[in-house]
Amino acid sequence: METVNQPSFEEDPPRENVPADTDALVVSVDGYEGPIDLLLTMARDQKVDLRQISILALAEQYLSFVERARALRIELAADYLVMAAWLAYLKSKLLLPARPGEVEEELTGEALAEALAFQLQRLEAMQKAAKALFDRPRLGQDRLPVGLAGMREGQAVKIKWKAGLYEILDAYAAIAHRANPKTYEVKTWPLMSMDEAARRLADMIGHMPPGQWRSLWLALDAFVPDAADGPLNTRSALASTLTAALEMVKQERMDLRQEGLFAPILIRTPDRNAANDT
Repeated sequence: METVNQPSFEEDPPRENVPADTDALVVSVDGYEGPIDLLLTMARDQKVDLRQISILALAEQYLSFVERARALRIELAADYLVMAAWLAYLKSKLLLPARPGEVEEELTGEALAEALAFQLQRLEAMQKAAKALFDRPRLGQDRLPVGLAGMREGQAVKIKWKAGLYEILDAYAAIAHRANPKTYEVKTWPLMSMDEAARRLADMIGHMPPGQWRSLWLALDAFVPDAADGPLNTRSALASTLTAALEMVKQERMDLRQEGLFAPILIRTPDRNAANDT
């Protein structure tokens, strides 16, 4: 009797806890435990003897998987239904070999195994093609068209503007403003400087008549110009005149006095003979 050496391989330890919500149909039958895809591949490569697998256990596990996969994706259950049907049919053909002298109208177990291998190769090729297709950069998500690059050649471009009268006038004003640039000029105010106030004060006091008029105390407000140009110029003239008077007192060209807080400020020309009045 001739013995056939079966290829030996090491099996992984059986998995006790398999997630119930996995997308892969994991079967656990006599002689094999793992995904059904791998089972079919190993059966094609003759690493698993399909005669030693319980078709009842396979059917029960498949029905349990279909119940779990029904809430996920119906196409997933349909794919595994085809694979399970192929597996069951292939096992039945292997368990019931043809009798001597009997001509079969259907395919033999070996032919079914070859057809299964071909179907698995087609499925693998389609999966690779689908993955390569979805891995390519997609327009609008991974790549964006630049300007009108995404338009077809010869396609007419229609631009429709929506604007009211106010928007049109505002756009025209902005264009006209950019077309006529203006140089910024700082506006100056005609305020009285201290030098101008000092010259005015010296001229007015120097032209006073000689005698007792030179020793009279006069209010500083009398030397401030009239408020013809507004209150700003009046305050500027008053401050400049006071500063000029203090400078002239420092130079001993004028005497200055004030009787109390917020009292009028009085000035006069210096009188050396009337020192007691100061």
